[in-house]
Amino acid sequence: MPISPSSSAQAARESVAARLRVLRKSAGLTVTELASRCGWHHSKTSRIENAVTAPTTADIRAWCRATGALDQAEDLVAQSINAESLYSEWRHQVRAGMKQLQDSWVQFFQETSLFRVYSSTMVPGLLQSEGYASALLTAIAEFRELPVNDGPEAAAARVERSRVIHQPGHRFVLVIEEAALRYQLGDADAMAAQLGHLLAAGALPSVSLGVIPMATPQRKHWPIETFHMYDDSLVSVEFTSARVKITQPSEVALYLKAFEQLRSMAVYGAEARELIVKAIDALGHAQA
Repeated sequence: MPISPSSSAQAARESVAARLRVLRKSAGLTVTELASRCGWHHSKTSRIENAVTAPTTADIRAWCRATGALDQAEDLVAQSINAESLYSEWRHQVRAGMKQLQDSWVQFFQETSLFRVYSSTMVPGLLQSEGYASALLTAIAEFRELPVNDGPEAAAARVERSRVIHQPGHRFVLVIEEAALRYQLGDADAMAAQLGHLLAAGALPSVSLGVIPMATPQRKHWPIETFHMYDDSLVSVEFTSARVKITQPSEVALYLKAFEQLRSMAVYGAEARELIVKAIDALGHAQA
């Protein structure tokens, strides 16, 4: 798994591996003896115990059977499934289409009270207009070579999902880099509509929209990966190949520290609106 060993996903995987190792040792079995009982090569046992290879459900049940611990099998299976869900490759997430992926987050959004989002490259999904979202999701589907490109349908689902910003009981603190206002997705009309939508959404009472100016002197924090914080329990970080869900308290705290530093560098209210209007003007000049 191409992420740091200190990550929540790897830590969860290592926890499963440690429990399996304890079962083997408690049963008085060597690595080779357990492998023989399970019917696989001893190197597989080592890879599982060192969290290099994630065990399948069948592997865990065979392991527990070999160590006389079948009563622990289902709990270990559930723990392993949870560990693997923390690191989700996009190719697995979008098998059923981009729209399905948008819909899968609706209930979770309804259950979240506080959303914190930092984005260095684009308008956050919660504040995307349909045209902008359609251009983005269509491009993503093309890049990932999906058999069915349902970008427009996924965009409509994303906008519908984002209606949560109008519902009571939720707060949204969003910080974006000024550069995100300048990266054009879709045609000029779609981008202009997106920037206009930002002006309206930023005025909502439940929304705090901050923009970090490109000319910020002596930045306290450098631009980093886009991330979403849901209440104080989950951080979702998006990479090109996968989404990583972070739940380890020490890591969540680190992202919160980064978010607060980034938030302190942003401008709000009239100053943020001025940067958005400048981006709209620049778009108009580019068309001229």
